[in-house]
Amino acid sequence: MKGSNRRSELDPVTAVEVVDPLTIRLRLKSAFSPLVATLADRSGMPVSPAAVNKLGEKFATAPVCVGPWSFVERVPQDRIVLEKSPHYFDPGQAHFDRIVFRIIPDDNVRLANLRSGDIDVMHLVAPTDSLNLKKEGRFEVASVTGLGYTGITINQRNKTGKTQPPGDLGTPLANDPRVREAFDLSLDREAINQVAWDGQYTPGCTPIAPVSPFYDKSRKCPGRDVAKAKQLLAAAGLPNGYAFELTIVNDPQQRRFGEVIQGMAREAGFNITLRPSEFASALTDDDNGKLQAFAIGWSGRVDPDGNIHQFQTCGGSLNTTLVCDESIDALLNRAREISDQAQRAKLYREAIDKITGGRRNVLYIYHLNYIVAFPKNLKGYHAVPDGLIRIKGVSWN
Repeated sequence: MKGSNRRSELDPVTAVEVVDPLTIRLRLKSAFSPLVATLADRSGMPVSPAAVNKLGEKFATAPVCVGPWSFVERVPQDRIVLEKSPHYFDPGQAHFDRIVFRIIPDDNVRLANLRSGDIDVMHLVAPTDSLNLKKEGRFEVASVTGLGYTGITINQRNKTGKTQPPGDLGTPLANDPRVREAFDLSLDREAINQVAWDGQYTPGCTPIAPVSPFYDKSRKCPGRDVAKAKQLLAAAGLPNGYAFELTIVNDPQQRRFGEVIQGMAREAGFNITLRPSEFASALTDDDNGKLQAFAIGWSGRVDPDGNIHQFQTCGGSLNTTLVCDESIDALLNRAREISDQAQRAKLYREAIDKITGGRRNVLYIYHLNYIVAFPKNLKGYHAVPDGLIRIKGVSWN
């Protein structure tokens, strides 16, 4: 569909053919080992062709899809309403006639609504709140490390927009790998997790989370080394330090994260100005090359290709930093072509060595833990690393 952000995930598929009523054939322009994982994710969600043809780019305003519940309405920044579908093949798994997703940005307001019974399930519970809810004893608190990551994306070549030719930003942060390494060495991932998240998230330094079978258990994250960071800045011609702007999403948790980063980096000579921004606006500015650095996460995909390829290849649809290295592309493209897990893991290890070494267009900091709280008489809910709330099979006891 025109305008789809999922288009690149299915780029290897050149045709879909109906073989018989129960069989389709996908034709690919090249071998693509992540295909099954891709189809098990967003790109494989069945939607109505009639609705797509009718609504086009406005499909998301009234999506017609397949599932236990069907779409009723969406009020932006307020709620999304679903009702039980009469067409679902397994209706016994849908125990609720109606589901309302309420958008409540403020952590304290969400928590108050949970305690009062105005909401039944609270998604993305703040780490500090999860500890208090466990002590209360009235709620179940489920936590699972997610498939994605949160990091700091550093713009290197995006001067006028990610779809435009790369340009020289003329800044030491963009042009000098020593400055980016110094910034990396100013950070302590374990301390960030303890100070910002009460130890409830999972520190990390790669785009692959520990829940993935492709996770490299032998990799050690760089430790904090303020002295070496200062040496690198001096070698880069910045003995008096360096100042830049870090854009953060304007919510309490991300502000706390930004302030911890700011404080740590200051000790190494970095003077960071935090720029809070509304999430959608920050994404647009990032696409348009208006940001120096951006604290932003990725929800993650089952196959590691979905966490790396689009962000790190030349011309990748999510490569907002416009970095390009054909040797990295070759490793990531080869990992798409073979199916052996051990061989793919080796290729990702080599690519990540290059990405987290001299390139450092993304400094991977932690993996979000999806923390969900609900009353103890709500049965059947299971936390899943993709972070989606699955109500199928869930019921009141």
